[in-house]
Amino acid sequence: MSTYETMPFHLETERLILRPWAESDAAEFCALLSERGKGTPTVEHIRTSIAELLTATASTGIALLPVQRRDEGDFIGYCGLIIGRSTLEEPEIAYELFQRVHGRGYATEAARAVLDAAGATGRNRLWATVGAWNAPSLRVLEKLGFERDHVSTEDSGEVVWLTRSLP
Repeated sequence: MSTYETMPFHLETERLILRPWAESDAAEFCALLSERGKGTPTVEHIRTSIAELLTATASTGIALLPVQRRDEGDFIGYCGLIIGRSTLEEPEIAYELFQRVHGRGYATEAARAVLDAAGATGRNRLWATVGAWNAPSLRVLEKLGFERDHVSTEDSGEVVWLTRSLP
């Protein structure tokens, strides 16, 4: 296995800051996950998840990062690289933002910064997997140059697999 550079864990764009997780993100992270409509995890459970994310980051050199707006300073979601359904060599890009900030280009802006960070690690390709029903997310990935590879069927429905070469 070839080794990759560690991804930068602090990224800044014109409107956004992506940074490492803090325990103080737990309540907002809970609120974000509750928007999925599958119940609200406890803050304690989320604190454990944040600790697991930080541990995974330390061992893999890739990270899922909280996204906050630069001017408002508020937590609006997360974006980053995960192993997910893929591999450490070709990780997945993942993002999720509060519904109240959808449609403003934040996901595209955050994901573009993560793409640049992924390229800096020396990787050649990224994946993304998105529910076939999620047209806005598919549009973000198309804007970023991802191309459909195949569709799989899971318990949650059809999943579209997309890929993009780096840089």
